[in-house]
Amino acid sequence: MKSRHKRRFLSFAIGALSIMLASCGSAASTSSSSSSSSGKIPVISATSFTRDFSVMKLLRPLAARGKGKVAAIMPDTVTSARYTEFDQPFIQKALLDAGLKPSQIIIQNAQGSDSTELTDAQSDIANGATVLLMDPLDSGVGAQIESYAKSHGVYVIDYDRLTLGGSRAYYVSFNNVRVGQLLGQGLVSCVAAWNVSNPHVLVMRGAPTDNNATLFYQGYMSVLNPLFQSGKWVDVGQPAGTWDPPTALTEFQQEYTAHHDINAALVPNDENAAPIIHYLQTLGIKPHTFPITGQDATLTGLQNVLSGYQCGTVYKPIYLEAQAAVALAMYLRAGVKPPAQLVNGTTEDTVEHVAVPSVLLTPIWVTPQNMNSTIVADKFVPVSQLCSGSYASDCAAAGISY
Repeated sequence: MKSRHKRRFLSFAIGALSIMLASCGSAASTSSSSSSSSGKIPVISATSFTRDFSVMKLLRPLAARGKGKVAAIMPDTVTSARYTEFDQPFIQKALLDAGLKPSQIIIQNAQGSDSTELTDAQSDIANGATVLLMDPLDSGVGAQIESYAKSHGVYVIDYDRLTLGGSRAYYVSFNNVRVGQLLGQGLVSCVAAWNVSNPHVLVMRGAPTDNNATLFYQGYMSVLNPLFQSGKWVDVGQPAGTWDPPTALTEFQQEYTAHHDINAALVPNDENAAPIIHYLQTLGIKPHTFPITGQDATLTGLQNVLSGYQCGTVYKPIYLEAQAAVALAMYLRAGVKPPAQLVNGTTEDTVEHVAVPSVLLTPIWVTPQNMNSTIVADKFVPVSQLCSGSYASDCAAAGISY
């Protein structure tokens, strides 16, 4: 072959080889990119959650990677209506939107029974649950469940209440000390707005077995103690505490009978406040004269706020808590460590003396002034019910219409 033809042939061969290599490189790059995209781990933060649950769809790659069912056990239907009205349907929606099938979801309510909660957990694990969301009735049964789950390789997320002495992987709730602070600050504002002179305050609390009640108390006493210690306010009494409304009413009646100078009460939730307010109404107490606090934004509590018998209520947008818990569950089910942006705090287990990784959400103090932009905007209660009958004029005064 002549030298000129050799050079042409070599030039052509080198060019063809370059094209082939470039093509292979491009294909490899595309394949790598596609593989990376399909296996990408979503990063969700504690502030990602919205009313429309849209962020849950980002978790679907985790659903494909994970194994087993996700089970959720709520504690009861008495201490708050929220568990059946909101937590259960919101958790169900979040799990479905995150890519799980109905057959991969178990949601139950222990109906106030420790033995039922334990049996439910054991049954869920036997039926293939690899992650368990649990709101413990008390730390005793919570610790039992968590020990059993751990021995079977199942992750537990404490939901709303922390299990003291437990072994859960994570905790998700609202910042409960902040909840208490809002209760205390709400009472202070109300005493001033309602012109209550020389406040004699009954300080009530939730069940001693509930760690949340302890955190609430810590929060509101940080606000009230300086007032008591300065002598500006009088701490009349502090009953033992309960989440049972009839028992709370009995505690109040006993203190009020013994101390008729009580003219304000720190009550830690709407359910306990409702019978106390009704009792005061039967005694002829007028609106905007006897400050009482609450929590959970129940329909009755909100109506008591609107009508001037309750200072306000701590609103915890449960759709945020449900989505946060489900996000944690999806990461754990897929064997992926939840991102630091999601796990935004710690909560002390005062029995085990450990800091539990936590997702802590922000509560809101709701009064007539912001009810429309919070409760109503979130469709937390039907406005037709909130503003029914005699409450129609109260809603109008608060700028709530329907």
